[in-house]
Amino acid sequence: MAAGLRWSHVGLNCTDQKTTEEFYTRYFGFTRARVVDLGPAQIVFLRKGDAYLELFAAGETEPARPADDDGPQAPGRMRHLAFQTDSVDAFLAELGDAAEVTLGPLDFDDFICGWRTVWVRDPDGVIVEVSQGYEDDGSHDKDGA
Repeated sequence: MAAGLRWSHVGLNCTDQKTTEEFYTRYFGFTRARVVDLGPAQIVFLRKGDAYLELFAAGETEPARPADDDGPQAPGRMRHLAFQTDSVDAFLAELGDAAEVTLGPLDFDDFICGWRTVWVRDPDGVIVEVSQGYEDDGSHDKDGA
């Protein structure tokens, strides 16, 4: 690994930073870590453990074409954000009317017993995957061989 390199954050462009912040704090357990005041605009950092989301005001640009299923497949576009939960069904129940499901829930028992996943859309159209039961394949060593 290069000189202490580690994961930092994902930057999201938001139609309404407050709405996006409320979505990720209410349903995903993020908390506000910092606000950078840029005069007429601000950048909001949300944190959950070692993961950060950096929220930018998108301005007056046209929104991207809405993604479907498990996210856009075009090169250069993020496909989706992903989170783990103990229960996809309980997560969906908590989201209630806020859950805009784009795909699933799907069971992947053919790959890993108990692996279940759903994809939902956040307030800005970003696809968010929520899974239960995923585990790494222990037959692979840490070098990827």
